[in-house]
Amino acid sequence: MNNINGFLEEKLLPIASKVGNNKLLVAIRDGITLSMPLIIIGSLFMVVASFPVPGWEQWLGEIGVADFLWKGTDSSFGLIGLIASFGIAYSLTNQFGVDEVPSGIISLSSFIVVTPFVSSEAGAGMPTTYMAAKGLFIAIIIGLLSGYIYQWFINHNIQIKLPETVPPAVAKSFSAIIPGAFIITFWLIIYAVLTMLNLPNLHDIAQVVLGVPLGLLGNNVFGTVIVVALNSLFWFVGIHGGNVVNSVMQPLWIANLDENRAAYQAGAELQHIFTISFMDNFVYIGGGGATIGLVLILGYLARKKKTSQQTKVLAPITVVPGIFNINEPTMFGLPVVLNVMLLVPFILAPMVNVVVAYLAMVSGLVPLTRTVASWTMPPIISGFLTTGSMSGSVLQILLIIIDVLLYLPFFLAVEKQFKAEELGELPVQK
Repeated sequence: MNNINGFLEEKLLPIASKVGNNKLLVAIRDGITLSMPLIIIGSLFMVVASFPVPGWEQWLGEIGVADFLWKGTDSSFGLIGLIASFGIAYSLTNQFGVDEVPSGIISLSSFIVVTPFVSSEAGAGMPTTYMAAKGLFIAIIIGLLSGYIYQWFINHNIQIKLPETVPPAVAKSFSAIIPGAFIITFWLIIYAVLTMLNLPNLHDIAQVVLGVPLGLLGNNVFGTVIVVALNSLFWFVGIHGGNVVNSVMQPLWIANLDENRAAYQAGAELQHIFTISFMDNFVYIGGGGATIGLVLILGYLARKKKTSQQTKVLAPITVVPGIFNINEPTMFGLPVVLNVMLLVPFILAPMVNVVVAYLAMVSGLVPLTRTVASWTMPPIISGFLTTGSMSGSVLQILLIIIDVLLYLPFFLAVEKQFKAEELGELPVQK
């Protein structure tokens, strides 16, 4: 076992660290995360507008409140692509040590430049569909390219420099003129060429270039099982799996959720099982590796007299955070990281969750997710909020029971090792 841990530390950990610290992946993750408050706020409006009580939606319509609630949803949830275009460039530029705000603003402007306008009697405007999740894929491309080009100009001192006596805010705004003009002109030329040749706009092209390959992986049960296995493997060697794997897949899952939201709002059938809510609330229950089962075992055993002192000490600092899907204390305190004795359930539990939750939803026993609950929302509550049905909560209870059963025999072996260490029969693991 020590040889396996040594191999993981020496061979896999350096590779995983490089992947986890990749500037592009970090920028995508942080940029999309910037829009998460809007997604949650929009979901709250949607929960109120579509609360699963007979006659509720009809009553809201009769009193004239429903349209305002849906307006709140569209004006928050419906802006995630636009916000991501700012956030991704902001994050990438910041990693290169350059003033990030002008970069984000220029990227946002570029996003609007490549977006086709629609005209009506009221004037020209940008379709809300492109500002929402449908715009996420082009937001990634524009954010990364614009952010990189901007920092290159600044770091190569290709900028307007004003005297030191000029206020810093004014000087920074002038330094962004040259790179900003180049970047916006670049995207404007691309938009003009596509329009003149009667080709699809960049949003539709990005939907194919990025959306189709990601869809092949993250829109089916087999690909999603592979994704969650990779997430667990990264976590196991000490790299935040969600920051690596999920940052790549998150645009697809958010787009799927937004399509479900729009379909529900239009009274149409929901199409997507695999959404960000499905992953956060039905797969990663308790956090990466579905460690809710592990911490519940810890909490139960800690109440028994013959339990090891290590388990008794670990229980208070792992159970409560684990219920709120915060599992860093478990990952590094127990630990799960580089602990070969827990590797099998750590990989297997979320994989089983994917399959069971998928079967429950594809069979129609549980409605598909249409809103997002905060990732720290405890299970049972989040199951109801994201599906609008108590069957979502029942499914979460079933998944938690399965996770407990998967972790139980392996943690009992860990507990036996704890006791042996405390009795001096084994050296203490460091």
